[in-house]
Amino acid sequence: MSNQPVFVQTEDVLQWMKETCVPKVKPDLDRMEWMLERLDHPERRCKFIHIAGTNGKGSTAAMISSVLVEAGYKTGLFVSPSVTQWNERIQIDHQPIPDEALVKWANYLHPHIMEMIEKGPGKPSPFEFWTLLALCYFAYDEVPWFIVWEAGLGGRWDATNLISPLVSVITQIGIDHKHFLGNSVSEIAQEKAGIIKPGMPVVCGATRAEAVEVITNVAKQKNSDLFVVNQDFQVTSSRSTSDGHQFHFSNVYRTLSDLKIPLVGHHQLQNAATAIMTLEVLRQRYATLIEDLHYEKGLKNVSWPGRLEQMSDQPTILLDGAHNADAVAELVRTVSEMYTYDRCLAMIAMMNDKEIDQVLQRLLPMVDHLVVTEVADAPRSMPAEELAEHVRKVKPKQKMDVFPSFEEGLKHLKQLSTDQDLLLITGSFYLVSKTRSLLVLEKSATP
Repeated sequence: MSNQPVFVQTEDVLQWMKETCVPKVKPDLDRMEWMLERLDHPERRCKFIHIAGTNGKGSTAAMISSVLVEAGYKTGLFVSPSVTQWNERIQIDHQPIPDEALVKWANYLHPHIMEMIEKGPGKPSPFEFWTLLALCYFAYDEVPWFIVWEAGLGGRWDATNLISPLVSVITQIGIDHKHFLGNSVSEIAQEKAGIIKPGMPVVCGATRAEAVEVITNVAKQKNSDLFVVNQDFQVTSSRSTSDGHQFHFSNVYRTLSDLKIPLVGHHQLQNAATAIMTLEVLRQRYATLIEDLHYEKGLKNVSWPGRLEQMSDQPTILLDGAHNADAVAELVRTVSEMYTYDRCLAMIAMMNDKEIDQVLQRLLPMVDHLVVTEVADAPRSMPAEELAEHVRKVKPKQKMDVFPSFEEGLKHLKQLSTDQDLLLITGSFYLVSKTRSLLVLEKSATP
């Protein structure tokens, strides 16, 4: 490592990333292969649980990680995007990577990346940089027993995919990122199934028949044992409220009764089933010691901000990062079933590469008054007025206000509301993250 580091503090690293990294997704593995060769393959020192899918990746990863930590295994977690703070995307036993470690490994990577830019396959994307930094931190600093490793976009060409996992996990498959992954569920499932490795077990939490068919075929081609939700394992709900779920889990091995998760929405039951089956594979295939009590405590204590997270009551303020049609449909279903309110007042921002009209078609029937905004420092954020035009096309008589500033939008939303209303912030994890920080700041300032 150089005696004169390029970076002194976190802000230096983040600014360099803005100036150096390619903001667009580059669907190939050339840069990752080039870098890993020069870093002496840190990925070969690690044991991964690799997770891909359209919806539910993060929640499933959080549940797996929480149970493993409860069972006493040092556990790394790599997820995206961040909601509460930038460094939550790289964790050890629920603790985000410290600033000094980020700076250390950014300085370590810097000369290699500059060489790659000058003599190799070119500039990395921000996600590729985070992936490389996480690998170095996990492999050379912390050496966790397990790493719960969430794919970013897709699977086959994702930067996380140059690893050999203990188990591959595929969550719900839906339509998202069509310009990269394909125009149908089958095509997208094919990309996600790219994380399946020869001979390694696969847990499938997808329920759409066309997705399951693709994943089943790929697993057969790779000689990988496959466990499919509602076929090889399932959950039965015993009680669902706005505080979470109580349920029973069963699979080919055994039954676990009266488990609880504090995550809201029926989709979280499917995610819990997928997470538990993954842990059961670790138990059966890799002699991982997980007791019933570890499941009970780990699931009960799981935390995953920005997913149907209630920030206050009177009025009820909900944050949810739903950003595609399937996720929004599940959000609408859950809010309708779990919450009582006079009016639904919503604030939305969206990225310009999303299926915006399909999202609005599912969301707007529930919304009495809409605030349309944007996230200024998110490069793909659709301008507020342009998003408003989509709203007018989908629902011409929608009551709506437009604020390019989300701070002003939130303030206006609160002014419109009464204690009996429900305030919903959704459409983008960028918006949820920004709004959440503002609400936490306001709460801490209240005497």
